[in-house]
Formats: sequence, C-alpha cells, structure tokens
Amino acid sequence: MGWIVFGFIAWLVGWRANVWLARLPKSRATSLLVPVIFGVTVVVLWECAVRGFNINPVLLPAPTAIAVRFAASTGILWQDFVQTVLKGALSGYILGCGGAFLTAIVIDRYPFLQKGLLPVGNFVAALPIVGMAPILVMWFGFDWQSKAAIVVVMVFFPMLVNAVEGLQATDKMQRDLMRTYAAGYGKTLLKLRLPAAMPFIFNGLKITTTLALIGAIVAEFFGSPIKGMGFRISTSVGQLALDLVWAEIVVAAIVGSAFYGGVALLEKAVTFWHPSQRG
Repeated sequence: MGWIVFGFIAWLVGWRANVWLARLPKSRATSLLVPVIFGVTVVVLWECAVRGFNINPVLLPAPTAIAVRFAASTGILWQDFVQTVLKGALSGYILGCGGAFLTAIVIDRYPFLQKGLLPVGNFVAALPIVGMAPILVMWFGFDWQSKAAIVVVMVFFPMLVNAVEGLQATDKMQRDLMRTYAAGYGKTLLKLRLPAAMPFIFNGLKITTTLALIGAIVAEFFGSPIKGMGFRISTSVGQLALDLVWAEIVVAAIVGSAFYGGVALLEKAVTFWHPSQRG
C-alpha cells in the first residue's frame, strides 16, 4: 500500500511541477525540464506499480531491476551495440541514403526515369521486413552484411522520394533566372536546387534513422551470430531474462533518440535560413 501512496504523491508532484512550468515564459530551460519531469514521473510510477501490485518480473520488471542488469551487462550490451548499430544499421544507413541521394540526382537530370523507378520504389517500400529479411539473410549470410542489406532496402526509397521531391522544390522563375545568368545544370544544381532541397533531404534522413535501427534489430531475428541486439532480445525472451530484454530496449531507445537528435542538429546548422528553423 505504501508504494501506491508514494506513486500517487510522485504523480501529483510531477503534474503540479509541469503545470507551474507551463505558465512560465517559454525558454530552453522550461522546454527541457517539462519532458524530463514527465519521464522521471513515468519511471517512478512504473516502479511503484510493479512493487505495489507485486507484478511478476517476467511480465514487467521494475526499472531498478533493469538498471541493475544494465550495469552488470555493459560488456554484452556494448558488443551488441557494435554488431547491430555500428556494423548493421549505420553502414546500411550510409549506403542506402547515399545511394538514394545519387539516384535522385540522376532522376532529376533524366526525368523519364522518375516514371519507372518511383513506382517500383513505392512497391518495394511496401514490402514487410519479415518477408525480405529471410531472403536477404540467405543471400548475404548471417553476419552484419545481411543486416546492412536489409537496412539499405528499408531506407533507400523513403530517402529517394524525399530527395526527388526536394530537387523539384524550386519554381520555374528561379530556374529561368539561373539560365539568364548562363548557369548550366551543374551550377544550378549546386547554387539553387540542392540548397532548396535540403529541408526535404533532412526530412528523409530523420525518417530513415528509426527505420535503420528497427530494420537491423528485426533482421537479427532471422539469423545472426551469437551477438547483436535482435539476437539478444529473441534469446533472452526464451530464457525469461526480461530484465536483459528491457536493458537492450533502453539501449535501442537511447541510440535511436541520439541518432535522430544528431541529424536534427545537423539540419538546424545547414538549413538555418529555412522558416522551420526560426524561433
């Protein structure tokens, strides 16, 4: 009963603190404190609910149990991070997004390709990962190369669509003005079309950050060496080691948030002139 009361008090304190912060003038401090207080309140409520209602740790371990397992398994978690994120997700993300960007430039230069490639891209993008993963694992083997291939397939076409749309964002008057200055396709691309396309390109890069991580983790369910976040999650569920599963989920959440945040910061630095970055 004591844990339930403590949880109610924690919820009340967190709610009142956020209400008070919402009334203050908007600043960087208040924008940061509100989600932090909300997150801490959720974790405290989670802990109190598990202990107060005696929930079986197999169903839902307490945050403290997850933290203890996280601290005791840093070696395993780091090994899985390198295998899944650095080797599988990041390499596939760079190859897929880079290839999509170059393909978008070719499509922009030769517009007839747009009618052939983009419908195929929409079709491939609609294919479920559970259908593609076993095939690509058989083609590229059980190591990280097959996971990178799956990530390439997942990120290529969303990035391609955004890049093509961005390269077409300039209007006819702007392009005519460049032609009056005797600017060829290359100079127009560098001076006008690429800068105008940057918000679209970064939108594609942000979308594909989550796709890359999800693809690399899920792909490991269909065959992997004895390491990797997806492999660890699937085997730990079978062993009822749910605290380790949640520790892997925490790593994935931190990595995904940091990856997205890093791309967003880079976008802010590159597209500082765009209206979406003002204020």
